Amino acid sequence: MSLEVIVLAAGEGVRMRSRLPKALHEIGGRPMLDHVLDTARQLRPGGLHVVVGAGTAAIRSRYADVADLRFTHQVEQLGTGDAVAQALPGVAD
Repeated sequence: MSLEVIVLAAGEGVRMRSRLPKALHEIGGRPMLDHVLDTARQLRPGGLHVVVGAGTAAIRSRYADVADLRFTHQVEQLGTGDAVAQALPGVAD
């Protein structure tokens, strides 16, 4: 059995007062999501799942060439538990 990582990146970022999805806001010249993914990869997961919601098209476009990511779209932002539930069907048992 291998580790699977689910990254929750569906937030709108309303408090950031920007049209840019929260996950794509830059810290140190790179999108926030880059930093999270780099850290998750250090665990050498068997699967790396990213739950997206707000800004799905922009996030998928930014990471279109990244082969190790599996995206799940959370249609309605109903909270953390719902986001994880959306990704679980793609997670290995």
